[in-house]
Amino acid sequence: MPSPPPPPSPPHPSNAAAAAEEKQNGDDHHHTLNNNNSSCDPRLSLSTSAHSIIRLIQCPRCSLPLRTPLRLPCGNTICKSCLPPIRQRKGITYPADEERKQGFTCYWGDGATSCSGEHCLGDCGTDVLLGRVVDVFEEELGKVGDNYDDGAGARMCDVRWEREERLRSEDEVKGTEADIGTETCVAKIGCGDLLGGVYGLVKQGRVGFGDVLEVEGDTTVEEGQGQLSYERLKEAVRGELDCQVCYSLILDPLTTSCGHTFCRGCVAMVLNHSDLCPLCRRKLNMASTVRAEPVNRRISDLVEALFPEQVVSRREGSSSEDGVAATGDGERTIPLFVSSLSFPTMPTFLHIFEPRYRTMIHRVMQTRDKKFGMVMYNRSGRLQEGLGRAQFMQYGTVLVVERFELLPDGRSLVIASGVSRFKVMSFEMVDGYHVGRIQRVDDIAISEEERLESLETSSGMGESLSAASTPPESLPTQQLFQIALEFIDKSRREGAAWLHPRVLLAYGEAPTDPAVFPWWFACVLPLWEDEKYKLLATTSVRDRLKMVVRWARKSESRECPALTYLAPSAGVFTSFTPFSMSVSISFGSPRPVDPDRRQRTQSQDSGGSYIPQTLVMGIFLAIFATQMAINVVQIRRARRREPR
Repeated sequence: MPSPPPPPSPPHPSNAAAAAEEKQNGDDHHHTLNNNNSSCDPRLSLSTSAHSIIRLIQCPRCSLPLRTPLRLPCGNTICKSCLPPIRQRKGITYPADEERKQGFTCYWGDGATSCSGEHCLGDCGTDVLLGRVVDVFEEELGKVGDNYDDGAGARMCDVRWEREERLRSEDEVKGTEADIGTETCVAKIGCGDLLGGVYGLVKQGRVGFGDVLEVEGDTTVEEGQGQLSYERLKEAVRGELDCQVCYSLILDPLTTSCGHTFCRGCVAMVLNHSDLCPLCRRKLNMASTVRAEPVNRRISDLVEALFPEQVVSRREGSSSEDGVAATGDGERTIPLFVSSLSFPTMPTFLHIFEPRYRTMIHRVMQTRDKKFGMVMYNRSGRLQEGLGRAQFMQYGTVLVVERFELLPDGRSLVIASGVSRFKVMSFEMVDGYHVGRIQRVDDIAISEEERLESLETSSGMGESLSAASTPPESLPTQQLFQIALEFIDKSRREGAAWLHPRVLLAYGEAPTDPAVFPWWFACVLPLWEDEKYKLLATTSVRDRLKMVVRWARKSESRECPALTYLAPSAGVFTSFTPFSMSVSISFGSPRPVDPDRRQRTQSQDSGGSYIPQTLVMGIFLAIFATQMAINVVQIRRARRREPR
């Protein structure tokens, strides 16, 4: 099947104006109706941009106006009826959805573009927004287009274009490639409405997606009426291009698998709180891949071509929000809490009493999103790119405050949940605490995740080996997840201390989502933090599950020192850090003790110690009891002051 012409490139008004001027200087008044470099700016001659506008809703395969447009994962759009042949996909187990078992080879997957070539049918949702825009074009231009060759009472112009045609021959019937020739086509359209006339030609299937049109005749007299038609079309289209989250012109349009289109930033904001589409409530599997998802090229071209000034204004207005600096490459600044490891989707419990962190958390609570970054100490003084031997590690987790309780003496109890990961690019000190310029760390797209699984498992290395002896790299992603779940069940039956009910009360039962499971596993497993830290830099679910399986196998074979030397009791423990002097509270068994490293660890962390469970529980019960007593006293005083 021949490759389609590429989608139109972004318009360049200066080139279009030059081309229009050159054509107008000719004796026969030729005008190019579509120029890949032409602009849709209404101040330019419509004869130079009519087909460029219509091409925005034209299918690159059948060249007709899009019918039930499907947005492909690579960002291109075609009619549903133009979809390539569907086949069953092999070697893919994650995500384990029925709709992901079918796929096809994309027309644009020839290596010349960023398209991977293989697409899942489940990722190709009907483009609801583009479908409405196509309907608007039909409503505004359809009546004119249906009568584009009716010359009664109107001055007509000749339109001429060259169209490629595959010459039928016996060779084509036999399956060999046939010759391609060109055909000169001529049609008449009303000079007063070139947009409607060209739309009619496209609707009749006479003008191809990549054809170049020229009009013969002087259209300058009638272009005033054409401008009115163009303005009406713009106004009608503008009403469809508002994001349903921020209710502003869509910026950097991203279309979800369910077919709805929003600003990319709005999707990221929604996914911080829910994994459901804001409109249809369908689950979205893109929480960690939203930055890697391709832009909807058709909607982006529509917005850029028809409303360039509004796009510039929107970009300037969205450059920063709530005092948090943001740049085009996904970087921003955020306060950093240097204490311990935190992971996305998992809770972190903090007792904050050091003055500098009191100031920090007070400022965080005054922001709308209530976010800050958590990073662990660089205890070994590791040299890190861009940070040198900074006091903290480079990768961390963005936390959002879920519960905040301010105590009478200024201390606070905080429960925060992990939202996303980041890499610290640089940092500075502000009022005693660190503020970092961070770059978000996202997972690769689901399609790339599937491609990696298919590539790694297709070698067949593990076919002759049992699952226990097969390298994790050769196992399907879903099987890696099952091995981890079986390890949890086995450990629970053996009465593992790290699966104590108090641990599960804090972190919940083992997640059934393979994307969430590694974070939960790292929170409950008594493993060295340096080992768990490696999870933060990974960019695929499969890589994290492979690490989890390695940990489980080492535990079963007693090769993991952290799981071999466990303190005998399990419960709530509190670890004091020697630098921040704030407390990070975790529910579960104390940190593992390695006899070979005990002396070195004590010398490095002379300020570190563990408080007995009874004392910790007593302290917290006393704190909460005192707070309740104060609240009761305040309520009674308030009632006494009320006038009777």
